[in-house]
Amino acid sequence: MASIRARRLRQNPTKAEIRLWSRLRRTQLGGSRFRRQQPIGPYIVDFFCPAAKLIVEVDGGHHADDGPERTRWLESRGYRVIRFWNNEVLENTEGVILAIVGALPPPPADACASAASPSRGEAAQPGTVAKARQSRRGLDR
Repeated sequence: MASIRARRLRQNPTKAEIRLWSRLRRTQLGGSRFRRQQPIGPYIVDFFCPAAKLIVEVDGGHHADDGPERTRWLESRGYRVIRFWNNEVLENTEGVILAIVGALPPPPADACASAASPSRGEAAQPGTVAKARQSRRGLDR
């Protein structure tokens, strides 16, 4: 039942949810991935980062009334909830993104090093092998 309702909510987002989702989906803040309209217990949260157990709610009319009870329930189960009003997202998207980034744990220190160069046995990025071959050919001459 919750998954059907979540699907319906994903198909009919508010303008604020559309704007925020376009940023969360596109930027993947610090490597953190978000899901939208995610069922958690009896609730469907607007945006959810499973790795950080972070919930981002964009409040308008649809769940502003049950906000405090909803937040207590989610926090009692180990989730961190941050809330923004629709107009905050629409008028200050960058500020909202910065607040979300501030609520996320820092990326692992080795994340940059591992992203720059694949370890033995890991797949290289497309085109990397061809570039390496080309550079070796240039050295052979």
